[in-house]
Amino acid sequence: MGAAVALGERGRGTTAPNPNVGCVIVRDEVMVGGGWTQPGGRPHAEAVALAEAGEAARGATAYVTLEPCCHQSERGPACADRLAEAGVARVVAAVRDPDPRADGAGFERLRERGVAVELRAGDGAAERSMAGFLTRVRLGRPQVTLKLAMSLDGKIALPSGESRWITGEDARAHVHLERARSDMILVGRGTFERDRPRLDVRLPGLEQRSPSKALLTRGEAVPGWTRLGAPDEVYRLDGVNDLLVEGGSATASAFLAADLVDRMLIYRAPILIGDGKSSVGYIGLTDLADAHRRWRLADSRMLGIDRLEVYERQRD
Repeated sequence: MGAAVALGERGRGTTAPNPNVGCVIVRDEVMVGGGWTQPGGRPHAEAVALAEAGEAARGATAYVTLEPCCHQSERGPACADRLAEAGVARVVAAVRDPDPRADGAGFERLRERGVAVELRAGDGAAERSMAGFLTRVRLGRPQVTLKLAMSLDGKIALPSGESRWITGEDARAHVHLERARSDMILVGRGTFERDRPRLDVRLPGLEQRSPSKALLTRGEAVPGWTRLGAPDEVYRLDGVNDLLVEGGSATASAFLAADLVDRMLIYRAPILIGDGKSSVGYIGLTDLADAHRRWRLADSRMLGIDRLEVYERQRD
């Protein structure tokens, strides 16, 4: 399943509104096929893996990060039917599809056609990989990731507003990778006016993965940018699985106050600024006890001289 998750990661940021599924087909302990959902959502991961496996799929086991679809589409047959017709003997899936058109129906279709089915959640890696799609289906909005680059004392800029560059090249390269995995990037009006950010992906070979751009403002729209008047307007974003919020402080505070941040990326540089601009402002807390047990450290690593900390929002 780990290999299937890794393949699915390759499609992240390119498949919305479809999920970025990964699939591996194994026969006699040998991987005979693999694939991930292609840009635009088709072909599905199972179709790509089956095409690579060919006749070797007969009697094999398919490891899929998400329950195979069973609904008909003008863009191709259902994956549950494809797997059964190819002679796959067993399907192991990591996540049940919350889409009302599936939600267990894919498993049932496979069983009806003589395919053994196993749901194996594992360590949650598949859920994290497809969190954008799962959040959109379950909550009706994209997964929101907030990126903050700050000093050791929590500052994102000097008193003058200068912020280039707090972090080093390795951390900035990782931000571009996160952009490539997102469908849309959002900044506030202040950041737009001050920096005129390009918000593109500048990693060799991934330049074409630059996401669309959004602006949080109550003012006029900007040509080529999606305008959001308030954070809760993320609920009206169509076809967006993953939204990356990059700045600035007021925008970060607004999303945190609205409790619309699902994931935080904190890039912490080994510097002290002292007086300067804080990473966030007022976020609505009135009781310190309410600040606890909201965030879980999901990952921590060094990026050159900087440290990345990834936090996930703990929700019921």
